[in-house]
Amino acid sequence: MDQPPISDYGFLSDCRSGALVGRDGSVDWWCPDRFDAPSVFGRLLDPEAGYWRLAPLGPSRVERAYRPDTLVLRTVHHTPEGSVAVTDALAAEVGARGHELGMNSPAVLLRVVEGLSGRVRMVLDFAPRPEYGLLTPYLHERPDGGVLATAGPAALVLRGSGPPLHAGRDRVRQEFEVAAGQCVGFDLAYAPVHGDPPARLDPLTTLAETVQAWEAYRETHHYDGPYPEQVRLGATVLTGLTYARSGAVAAALTTSLPERCGGDRNYDYRYSWLRDFAMTLRALWVAACPSEANRLFSWAARSIGRIGDQPVPVLFGLAGERDISEHELAHLRGYAGSRPVRVGNDAWRQRQLDVPGEVITAVWRLHEYLGETFEEEVREMVVGLADQVVATWRLPDRGMWETRDADRHYLSSKVLCWAALNRAVQLAPRLGERADVRRWAAARDEIRDTVLRDGWNERVGAYTGAFGSPELDASVLLLPMAQFLPATDPRMRSTIEVVARELGSDEGLVRRWSTDPAGFVLCSFWLVECLTMAGEEDRARRLFTRMLGYANDLGLFSEQLDLDTRAQLGNMPQALSHIGLINAAWRFRDPVSG
Repeated sequence: MDQPPISDYGFLSDCRSGALVGRDGSVDWWCPDRFDAPSVFGRLLDPEAGYWRLAPLGPSRVERAYRPDTLVLRTVHHTPEGSVAVTDALAAEVGARGHELGMNSPAVLLRVVEGLSGRVRMVLDFAPRPEYGLLTPYLHERPDGGVLATAGPAALVLRGSGPPLHAGRDRVRQEFEVAAGQCVGFDLAYAPVHGDPPARLDPLTTLAETVQAWEAYRETHHYDGPYPEQVRLGATVLTGLTYARSGAVAAALTTSLPERCGGDRNYDYRYSWLRDFAMTLRALWVAACPSEANRLFSWAARSIGRIGDQPVPVLFGLAGERDISEHELAHLRGYAGSRPVRVGNDAWRQRQLDVPGEVITAVWRLHEYLGETFEEEVREMVVGLADQVVATWRLPDRGMWETRDADRHYLSSKVLCWAALNRAVQLAPRLGERADVRRWAAARDEIRDTVLRDGWNERVGAYTGAFGSPELDASVLLLPMAQFLPATDPRMRSTIEVVARELGSDEGLVRRWSTDPAGFVLCSFWLVECLTMAGEEDRARRLFTRMLGYANDLGLFSEQLDLDTRAQLGNMPQALSHIGLINAAWRFRDPVSG
């Protein structure tokens, strides 16, 4: 299937939902109700699943950029007849400022066309297909010159400031001309079909308000570390992936973009993973986003609830839902023919022993802000997780890469069990009478001895992915960052070099394991951190600079990069990739802390 490269897409967000718009002017992904809701534009996953294209009628040369510190995208099309700019945004609530961004987003997609020179013939091609392309809506022309599209649970109203729009049987296709100095605005508003009618917003006024809302939001954050431009963009992407009503950060905007085109490792990442928790929290602190960090922490504490005998789920829905069972959308052909297309993610059922370590490490990172005596819910959460680690650390699990085959004794899982108990012991004075420090410390020390004995493979000359296995795994790069071993420890130093040589490439891309088909962006940034911690800052900076060059023209990263072409693969944009960038940048300033 002839589909645009993943890197062609720009990311729009209103901190409720997100959209992807291509260089060709086509919005090919939008789930307007919230990030993990059904799409109304899904051409990203099937040519027949809906889109909205707004672009010159003929070929054009494209330049594009975000308005500074926003996710408002301006695309300039240069044609033989003249030049035109299309500015795209998901509307902020009128008057929203600072941390109000996204709390009451109206679910309106704005597109403003501005003539820059000459006269350019434009085409509007609007073909919504709600419910992931299952539904073809009825289209009705409205007295105000707009078009109402209704199907199933969704109602969409498309309006423009130019001539009236005319509805075809299943789409609106219309041409119009824009001269230099002329502006034509469009707003596409969503609402549940049985609720209040979709909001009507003036496109030009609301676009200006949206830019101001983003600018005011970013003005509350003052990062002064290395690589400020890239870190600020990474923080803006994380903000865009935040579901503002709860504080949860979605792992990515999309579902089922493949790790390998034509492959079947295509998963839904529109949820929030506890295993990413400590890394996300650290990135938010680094990027000077303390309010977001606190809200994310509160979301996690509420979502986990009272801890019993069952393992804490690996991931939750954005409002804290626990059951996000997976199913396949058999009617969709998938990006570049990559099937199946999945909704939901059955990793929530897995046992992943690293999760308590991520959560307790996050509590440790916030402990100075949580007070001398933690609230009961926080105390209960830490004590319950620590007790669960003591009871379960000897079990095999699926590991942080969420394998769907056999359970194993993954090294990174054991190390994060150690980290959970190490931090719990340090937090004990704030945890009350139920803190079983002696028991936790004894288990912590036993885990450490076990990892040092069973995790090292003398023949490979490295700590390997699982006990008794010679297979390398880039997750062992977490050992220095978790403060389990210093990067200068001889065995750890050897491990870093073996991973760089055997899992790395000449281009600096690091795979998760030897059969991984592509470089994993996060792992490459982990290698940057480890090299910095080992005292090789020059080498780390060269790798970091090379990685920055693999972002798309807007500075966005997906999950993975093709080893040969460096084409972006996997879900887009990927929170972990930008988290890795932020944390690696800060490591140049702070090479020691965990």
